[in-house]
Amino acid sequence: MKLYDAIVVGGGPAGLTAVLYLCRSGLSVAQVEMLAPGGQILKTESIENYPGFPQGVKGWELADTFAAHLAEYPFDRYNDAVLKMEQSAHGWTLSIGKDTIEGKTVVICSGANPRPLGVPREVQLTGRGVSYCALCDGNFFRDQVVAVVGGGNSALEEALYLSRIVRKLYLIHRREGFRGAKIYQDKIREASDKIELVLDSVVTELLGEEFLGGVRVKNVKTGVESQLDVDGLFVFVGYDPQNSFFPPELAVDARGFVLTDCEMRTNLPGVFAAGDIRSKLCRQVATAVGDGATAATAAFTYLEQLDT
Repeated sequence: MKLYDAIVVGGGPAGLTAVLYLCRSGLSVAQVEMLAPGGQILKTESIENYPGFPQGVKGWELADTFAAHLAEYPFDRYNDAVLKMEQSAHGWTLSIGKDTIEGKTVVICSGANPRPLGVPREVQLTGRGVSYCALCDGNFFRDQVVAVVGGGNSALEEALYLSRIVRKLYLIHRREGFRGAKIYQDKIREASDKIELVLDSVVTELLGEEFLGGVRVKNVKTGVESQLDVDGLFVFVGYDPQNSFFPPELAVDARGFVLTDCEMRTNLPGVFAAGDIRSKLCRQVATAVGDGATAATAAFTYLEQLDT
């Protein structure tokens, strides 16, 4: 079983930054990531609020730039999922696929997955009209009618992206006001010829048999229900943490996100967390990069203290 100074779980902005800082500190590093480098930003059409790109940058371009920065540094990459994490004599063992590796420290950057609506037949219709990624699936609905559910930045960004492709878009939100940034709200209202707001409303039913044919929505204030005939439904109502491998003693919040201090330290020795997996207010590329740098620096400091 190979022993590393640090194991980074995840390959999004937080994980890639943590690997960069750890390698530059001269440590032996392993990264565990099933997918291509980039994480959720690979599913983002354009990122407009990351410093250094005043005109914005495509998600895949930023991911490629992050990955290219690591090209000259030596570290081991495991393209698999972490199945289990347990404390060991030297730190922590991680079961990944058929292999087991050991790390004196672990930086958890496993991120989060889109949260489903939780309505009947959602699973059956996923990929058959229901989607959680506008960039991935938007082109399938060119010149058609779709609905977007959500009121945060992700929902507004994806609605704006889809509005350039589809014939008409309903933006459904359970409240009267949006949580997303004002700049996105202003753009939504400027696109009123394409985007119709359906506020104070929730989706109660998915219509159609083999493929989505529409949705029923209920106004939460009046109780009135109505039907929207749509070809696609894009869901952006938050994220659930990727935490299935967590040891039971790792402290998490009520939703399962990792609790840390300001230095990304968890309640377990040698375990740090960064990025979207953390319990925090703001989940953005900029904050993920900062988290990754902080976690890596804290892990290096921890290892130095072990050697004294």
